[in-house]
Amino acid sequence: MAVSALMFQGTGSDVGKSTVVAGLGRAYARRGLAVRPFKPQNMSNNAAVTADGGEIGRAQALQARACGVAAHVDMNPVLLKPQTETGAQVVVRGRVVGNARAREYQAMKPSLLEHVLDSFERLSQDADLLLVEGAGSASEVNLRAGDIANMGFAEAADLPVALIGDIDRGGVIAAIVGTCALLPPAERARLKGYLINKFRGDASLFDDGLAVIDDRTGLPSFGVVPYFPDARQLPAEDALALDGQGYGGDRPIRVAVPRLSRIANFDDLDPLRAEPDVAVDMVPPGRALPGDADLILLPGSKATLADLAFLREQGWDVDIAAHVRRGGAVIGVCAGFQMLGREVADPDGIEGDAGRAPGLGLLDVTTRLTADKALVEVEGRARDGGAAVRGYEMHVGVTDGPDLARPFLTLGDRHDGAVSADGRVMGCYVHGLFAADGFRHAFLNGLVARPDSGVVFDTVVERTLDALADHLEAALDLDAMLEVAGAR
Repeated sequence: MAVSALMFQGTGSDVGKSTVVAGLGRAYARRGLAVRPFKPQNMSNNAAVTADGGEIGRAQALQARACGVAAHVDMNPVLLKPQTETGAQVVVRGRVVGNARAREYQAMKPSLLEHVLDSFERLSQDADLLLVEGAGSASEVNLRAGDIANMGFAEAADLPVALIGDIDRGGVIAAIVGTCALLPPAERARLKGYLINKFRGDASLFDDGLAVIDDRTGLPSFGVVPYFPDARQLPAEDALALDGQGYGGDRPIRVAVPRLSRIANFDDLDPLRAEPDVAVDMVPPGRALPGDADLILLPGSKATLADLAFLREQGWDVDIAAHVRRGGAVIGVCAGFQMLGREVADPDGIEGDAGRAPGLGLLDVTTRLTADKALVEVEGRARDGGAAVRGYEMHVGVTDGPDLARPFLTLGDRHDGAVSADGRVMGCYVHGLFAADGFRHAFLNGLVARPDSGVVFDTVVERTLDALADHLEAALDLDAMLEVAGAR
């Protein structure tokens, strides 16, 4: 008997597909089902390292956690990591296979379908239920040829589809009806229902809207999901989630983060946001880094040289230098660590055009980008036998220089990162280190003396996933969706 499966496609990007799949994964897993998440193609620079030594989208890693299983490369067989406005690194089953511009990738897609279907089949062997997430909009008919992300995959795998619309952005009736109208009859027949996401207020006020959608599409409603504000406590899929984020300016510890043009793995910031006394100020282009910040954090990037140039274009290098002169602290993670050095060189064009550029000169190290990519989970301790850390490395490049003699971390039998002579500037390659509660408290206490908040970040994530599952159980007809999934 074929495994039950249901694909969730959206009327657009950022309608909440990833969050819905995570919540349903937890809800169905609590019913005793072996649930697996799957996204055939993802485009995101927010990635996670898997236990089998590959990388997938961060959203699929969170969904795996919601389902109670380890993340695996088969859960997201094709990952695109944008490096320029028109090009991306292509990752297939967890490994980089090359770079491609948008038009080149369109030509590649048909050859990737076999890999996607193979991954889907492998996941099916150990699952009762597969929850499949589409990408972007179901009605991008201009990209339909060779599609592996939405209806092209649904057709190849013979999947029923539920459509998700976001009422918070407005126009949800037109979005759902218009999506259905644009689909050819065979693809429209795959739609088995829809759900409305992010509703604020009294949902009964939308009853007339549901009647219009039902009349125009003939599709049943699986339910209306009220807005779930705690979704911000879960790792986001891509940088769209950073738009409009506030920072809680009345909190006593202020962390300023320049929003780089190719920012990557920004879920490193989530544990800091979970602290009640920490304000994370994600500084957009066009605004100076705040002069009253306690810490400037340089995040990861998918294009280090390009973002180093972008940082200078914004004048942020001047702001960082002034911050250091005032005695402020700076930390760089991964590409941010590379930028803190004297030079970054990419002689082979690993992340774009070949070249080299001076770094910010705050650490006496230099970095050369290489084709070899580190993808490994790590654990160790902060410098001088400090608090335990655990995270992952995901980077290209080799860093050398005198300041490595003062490592930031000790990872088993090796060191990682560097610290300036005065101890105020530091960097490392390890993502996720702020999720370690003891380390996070000790680090923040080094900025501003504070009592331990008692925040246990893993508990925050688990409670949020449980609350999300409860939220969806109350709003959606999970039995109806399970019936549709089993009728393949």
